[in-house]
Amino acid sequence: MEAFFHHLQTRPTWLLFVAGVGFLASLRLFLASLRWVFVNFLRPGKDLRRYGSCAVVTGSTDGIGKAFAFQLAREGFDLVLVGRNPDKLRDVVDGIRARHPAARVDTVVVDLAGDLAEGIARLEKAIKGFDVGILVNNAGVSYPYARFFHELDEELMRSLIRVNVEGVTRVTQAVLPHMLENKKGAIVNIGSGAAIVIPSDPLYGVYAATKAYIDQFSRCLYVEYKDKGIDVQCQVPLYVATKMASIRRSSFLVPSPETYARAALRWIGYEPRCTPYWPHSLVWCLLSVIPEFVIDQWRLGFCMNIRKRGQLKDAQKKLQ
Repeated sequence: MEAFFHHLQTRPTWLLFVAGVGFLASLRLFLASLRWVFVNFLRPGKDLRRYGSCAVVTGSTDGIGKAFAFQLAREGFDLVLVGRNPDKLRDVVDGIRARHPAARVDTVVVDLAGDLAEGIARLEKAIKGFDVGILVNNAGVSYPYARFFHELDEELMRSLIRVNVEGVTRVTQAVLPHMLENKKGAIVNIGSGAAIVIPSDPLYGVYAATKAYIDQFSRCLYVEYKDKGIDVQCQVPLYVATKMASIRRSSFLVPSPETYARAALRWIGYEPRCTPYWPHSLVWCLLSVIPEFVIDQWRLGFCMNIRKRGQLKDAQKKLQ
């Protein structure tokens, strides 16, 4: 034993320091891996009904919002669905009632890119009498296809900011007082990997900036209201097979809206920022170790190809 300690004492201090740092780094990675496995596969979802009996979902006629509506109805929630197209809202309601006849489903027609004052007034009136426990701010718009900032027209820029920033803010402001009164609630804001996972999203700059607002807005509200019984969360999906992403077919890395929504419900009430679909979190981890300039150059080339295809389609339409 004395020989062992003598051997350690004769080792250079720097070597012991490096060995200690390496051990701590390995331990940290091991613990992080265990936590990742637990939260993605073993941690049970919370009892969402403890927040209230009703959920409000914006952007509920397509994609992730529609999938959220069906999943929440399956969990026994009454619904207030917000959308700008009354015909599409009616179709969603019919679909939900066909599967879940006991669900109470109301709709509110609100064009978040239009007259917000009038639309928010209708929403405030509609949710009176409901025990609103969950708000899913899913409504959002993106570019028709990638383009440089100087190529954005005024209408598109106004729509991006109006829907993705002001719309989310105003809807939250309308619903939050009900949660404060009940001293419970959950607010889920749908962010984007374009603002958080990758260092930049060239040719989608305004869209990415609006989603960065969603991330910071969510974090601030999480801190403000966590002691008041209200959980606020920004969910950060990567690509999901939706019309907005212009992806029709789902895959392992690009889930269907239904697959994403099922995963998303299990994360409500936990971390203030999360990526519910576990393959997306693996991609995030991989990107975090790649130098930013490499990702920037890859993303620029990727988006330039999208721009080229979009311009070609526009040119073909003009010829028709």
